Amino acid sequence: MSGEVCHFEVPADNTERARKFYESTFGWKANPMPEFDYTMVSTGPLDENQMPKEPGFINGGMGKRGGPLEHPVFTIMVDEIDHAEKLIEKHGGKIVQKKQPIGDGAMGFTGYFKDSEGNVVGLFQRGKM
Repeated sequence: MSGEVCHFEVPADNTERARKFYESTFGWKANPMPEFDYTMVSTGPLDENQMPKEPGFINGGMGKRGGPLEHPVFTIMVDEIDHAEKLIEKHGGKIVQKKQPIGDGAMGFTGYFKDSEGNVVGLFQRGKM
């Protein structure tokens, strides 16, 4: 399990308004993905694989407020979400949303948990693209 913070999510009541706010205020680049009702966000320069080109920043996304996405969430990369879920529960956390594929799963999988303090945190497992 790598444990790296690899992504963040910002909930929005109005995603178009949120996109405009973050683009205008911080210069973030927004890439709406209507098929997922989600917007990918780049906070800095990207390489040819759409990954951060420089150390010190991560990319993220914006989605409709609801479910586990009530407050901003940071996401931790793990090798296998199923294994991480067992460790989370063993150490006093609670699974909020079990492992789910992103689209067909080629991009990867996500999940959400509450830590020992009640904070919602995301999980990400790479797919086989």
